[in-house]
Amino acid sequence: MAKKLNVTPLHDRVIVKAAAAEEKTAGGIIIPDTAKEKPQRGTVVAVGSGKKDEPVTVKAGDTVLYGKYAGTEIQIEGQDLLIMRESDILAIV
Repeated sequence: MAKKLNVTPLHDRVIVKAAAAEEKTAGGIIIPDTAKEKPQRGTVVAVGSGKKDEPVTVKAGDTVLYGKYAGTEIQIEGQDLLIMRESDILAIV
């Protein structure tokens, strides 16, 4: 992200910008808005300091995979973002 957020998550929480949902299938069929699935991939925008005995392993700029219903949707500075615990992140891509 080119612009730094004025929000810092607490402890083991991270803020993730979800990737755009797929517009077309591999065969070229256009997917309508009502049938699009929630993306499960995103880019970490901000990271908290971690718990006392557990430092955070992801860093800003990492592309991550997370659970389908993980996190809470928030809107900061006109951007739709997700805030979630680091434990909700499944993998770093």
